Amino acid sequence: MMGKPIATTRTVMGVSTGKLAVWWLIVSEIVIFGGLLASYVMHRIGHPEWAASAAHTDVRIGGLNTMVLLTSSLMAVLAHAAAGRGDGPLAAKRLAVTIGFAVMFLCVKAYEWTTEISHGYTITASGFWQFYYVAAGIHAAHIIAGAIIMGFVMMQARRNHELGRVELIGLYWHFVDLVWIFLFPLLYIAK
Repeated sequence: MMGKPIATTRTVMGVSTGKLAVWWLIVSEIVIFGGLLASYVMHRIGHPEWAASAAHTDVRIGGLNTMVLLTSSLMAVLAHAAAGRGDGPLAAKRLAVTIGFAVMFLCVKAYEWTTEISHGYTITASGFWQFYYVAAGIHAAHIIAGAIIMGFVMMQARRNHELGRVELIGLYWHFVDLVWIFLFPLLYIAK
């Protein structure tokens, strides 16, 4: 019987290769989202007329989704704590709740987009709406990817296998939440 691949057992300065890989992924994602957000801010400053379009975003819906994601992050932290104690089944339950909040976020976003599109606020309506749909769409894609990966980690945790991965998906999830913390005020509050 073979053990774990050596690449998963190495550490660099006390940091596991898995954690190092997740941090590299997060850094690359920061470059993507950082460029998108910097571009948005520069265009927003250069186009004061975008304020009229931004006034049509629903701050209450954006605020609700902010609370949903912050609560999901809390559940990811609690899952990590359970995994740290060696309680994989409890970690799995908390990851399932986190996934539930991800689905709730996406459902709220789908309702919001359906409403906006039905009122004529489509991706072709203005430059603001182009940035809005692209930024929120890329973020939603990251929510979907994170929830899918979390589902695999949850199945392993349920069997008390690979509990260290609970922390790794949690790091990614906190990054996704942090991106929303920047998107929310830029797209919904700054009018």
